[in-house]
Amino acid sequence: MFKSGMEKAVRSLLDNGSRMQAPAVRRYVDKMRRKHPEETPAQILQRLERRYLFSVTSAGVLVGTIAAVPGIGTVLSLFALSAETVFFLEATAVFTLAVAAVHGMVLEDRERRRALVLGIALGESGKSVVQQGVGRSAKNWPDLLANRIPGIRSMNDGLMKRFLVQMITKRAVLMFGKVLPAGIGAVIGGVGDRMMGRTVIDNARKAFGPAPASFDPPHPDSAPSRALSS
Repeated sequence: MFKSGMEKAVRSLLDNGSRMQAPAVRRYVDKMRRKHPEETPAQILQRLERRYLFSVTSAGVLVGTIAAVPGIGTVLSLFALSAETVFFLEATAVFTLAVAAVHGMVLEDRERRRALVLGIALGESGKSVVQQGVGRSAKNWPDLLANRIPGIRSMNDGLMKRFLVQMITKRAVLMFGKVLPAGIGAVIGGVGDRMMGRTVIDNARKAFGPAPASFDPPHPDSAPSRALSS
């Protein structure tokens, strides 16, 4: 019952985080490109990575800092941990889809968005599940999601189960550290969340491969070339 409820919650969180998808993510990336027109796709990706890493690290430090409040810090930090976990999941979803947009991919279909986000979060094990579900391997495995995939919901169930085990294990360790008083929680929270964010960034780099040499020319509807739609 607990696992079922948590799975529903995580699905909802990932979907909420990826609502900033399709045209919204393109606008986000396009705005960054307009602000820095001289920058290459690789440089824009670096900006996305820095923003993501700063955001999740700051959230971890904040939760750990709350624990230092005399008397009520530990209690408050336990509540803040829930909100911080929500933020981490949503930030990871948005970051993943923004990276996909820079690589010329637009994910219109919810199941394929979910598969991509979970696959990136899991790394090698996520890649393995996607490749098995699609029935072939690829160096840049997100490209495998470009076509209709029979049984993608079943594949996502497998990804979700692995993700829940990984998330519960890692977040449980961090939870203990973040509630330590005297400023120790702030250090552990910042370092721990930065490490988790760094892992997501490394997973994304491996999954998508090198940044494109240049951006795709804009289409009439401003959609990138590798649209993943239902």
